[in-house]
Amino acid sequence: MTERFRTVFQTEKPVTAMVHLGALPGSPLYDPAVDLVAAARADLQALQDAGFDAVMFGNENDRPYEFTVDPASSAMMAFVIGQLRNEITVPFGVNMLWDPMASVAVGATTGAGFIREIFTGTYASDMGVWSPDAGKAMRYRDRLGRSDMAMLFNISAEFAHSLDTRPLPDRARSAVFSSIPDAVLVSGQITGEAAALSDLEAVKAVLPDTPVLANTGVKHDTVADVLNVADGCIVGSSLKRDGDTWNAVDPERAADFMNRVRAARG
Repeated sequence: MTERFRTVFQTEKPVTAMVHLGALPGSPLYDPAVDLVAAARADLQALQDAGFDAVMFGNENDRPYEFTVDPASSAMMAFVIGQLRNEITVPFGVNMLWDPMASVAVGATTGAGFIREIFTGTYASDMGVWSPDAGKAMRYRDRLGRSDMAMLFNISAEFAHSLDTRPLPDRARSAVFSSIPDAVLVSGQITGEAAALSDLEAVKAVLPDTPVLANTGVKHDTVADVLNVADGCIVGSSLKRDGDTWNAVDPERAADFMNRVRAARG
C-alpha cells in the first residue's frame, strides 16, 4: 500500500462519498439560478454527519461529458470548494470528468488529498476515442508542488470500452508497474452501476500490495460483500434520495450506509 494512500486515508478500508455539484458554468445544463455552494454544503454536512471517511467533489452533471473541461467549470469547482474549505472535516478529493489535467489543477490548488480519473489506457467511448496520458498528469501534479496528492486510477472506464484486449487484471497489473498509481479503481459500465465482484476479486488477486477500490454502484445490501474483497469503495448514487444520482444526499440513507460499513469492518 502506497505511503500517500496511507497518509490520506488513515482508516482501514476507507469509504469515500461523492459530493456531486450541479452543472457548472460552460455546461449545457448549467442554471445560474441554482446555488451551487448551498447545495454542496448540504450534501457535505449530511455525509460528514454520517461518518464517511472522505468526500470527493465531482462535476457529474456536466453533460455531455468532455475530455477537456471548460476552464469556467474548473474555476467554479475551485470556488465552491474554497467556500466550503473551512467546513470540510475529512480528507477530500476532486474529479473533473473526464480530464486528468483539470483534475490535477483543481485538486492541487484547493488542497485536495487525492484525485480520481482515467489516467491510462485507450477506449472507444460515448465521447470519442479516449487516450489519457498518466505521465503528463503526474508530472503536472509534481510541478504544482503537490507530490503528496494521491492519484486514484480508474482502470475500467465508465461509458467506454477498452480497446486493449488484455484481460482487466493484466491491464491493472501493467498500469501499476508502468504508471505508479496510489490506488486502482474498478467500475461498472455507467455511473451508479456496480462493478462485477468477480472483477474486483480478479484485480485484487494480482495486486495484493496495491489498494483496489470499488468505484461505482456499491449499495447498502452489497457493501459488506464489496469490502470483503476490496480495500475500500467510493459511493454516490446509493446515498441520494430514492437512490437517484441527480438528487440531494438523503441523510438517513447516508447514515444507514455507514452503519453497514462499520459492521462490515468489524
